[in-house]
Amino acid sequence: MTATADRYAGPLLGSANRLRLAVFAPNMAGGANLTRAPEAPKATWTESVEIARAAERAGFEAIIPVGRWRGMADPGRRAAHRSFESLTWAAGIAAVTSRIQVFATFHVPVTHPVSAAKQIATVDHIAGGRFAVNVVAGWNGDELRMFGLDGAGHDDRYAVADEWMAFLKRIWAAEEEFDFDGTYFKARGVLSEPKPVQRGRPVVMNAGYGPAGRAFAACHADLTFALPPDAEAAAKIVPELKADAARLHGRDLKVFAAAHVVCADTEDEARRAYARMVGESADRQAAERALRLLLPNPPFAGPEAEALAASAVAGFFALPLVGTPETIAEQMADLAEAGLDGLALSWLDYREGIARYARDLRPRLIARGLRER
Repeated sequence: MTATADRYAGPLLGSANRLRLAVFAPNMAGGANLTRAPEAPKATWTESVEIARAAERAGFEAIIPVGRWRGMADPGRRAAHRSFESLTWAAGIAAVTSRIQVFATFHVPVTHPVSAAKQIATVDHIAGGRFAVNVVAGWNGDELRMFGLDGAGHDDRYAVADEWMAFLKRIWAAEEEFDFDGTYFKARGVLSEPKPVQRGRPVVMNAGYGPAGRAFAACHADLTFALPPDAEAAAKIVPELKADAARLHGRDLKVFAAAHVVCADTEDEARRAYARMVGESADRQAAERALRLLLPNPPFAGPEAEALAASAVAGFFALPLVGTPETIAEQMADLAEAGLDGLALSWLDYREGIARYARDLRPRLIARGLRER
């Protein structure tokens, strides 16, 4: 079958909305949050379908699962470790939706390009050309050890990821079988059919940080994630990321940020809800584990430690958007003005959060010219 879909005309890249929106991490217990709160996602299939369909009805461009092989919580809290494998989850979600862009996350160290090529093509056919790939070079040492891997240094991981992506794109482009002789991958008589529905390749996302991660995104990704602490920082970071892709590869790179939304009728109510989440409902042990995995010498006492733990708990280091619908719409407008093309959103209660977005936030974003519907 000849590829027929243009990824640039798809739900995400082809969106006419100034600020694109995605639902982030709905496939995991807790969602993107390290929490003990009972209203957080439980990672059941019925729940996943309800969230995806609600997001599609609300006009979200995409839904992005996290690739997670185990959770951050104490091993005894088995329910907190529940997560659906993102590729098979995406295949199921693609089959029960019709418009939203469906992502899966691939961990380069545990997925061979030959396997990935056919898996991605299969789901893109299920999705009718709506599938997208989040490529992760591999950072979680706890998970890599489950596969018997030690994990390479940051720059080495991205060297492997660069060759992984080059091999993958060659598989999709090849009309005849070929041999591949790289530094990290060697293969003979490679042949893979069908190709993806999207011509050339599906949409690719990356969340690489540091020079090596930025170079990978500039070369291979259609969109990347930034980690700005606020709109002022975004206004400095985002143009640099886009300039890298344009200068080095003549490419247009979209930039997203993750944001955690706490929306309430009053500012005080929203602040109190956020305080409960990062306080009494927080899984502090999980937050400390996350900090150990991400930082060489994380602080575990004092104001800095408290701020880092709160950031890990609420949206896993996402931007906190806390306040009334009007306040949050204004914050989103500031982020768009800073150059961000989109936000990947999480909430404590995803179904309630999406419903509130559709009812209270969407009309305000439309009024500001950030959304058309």
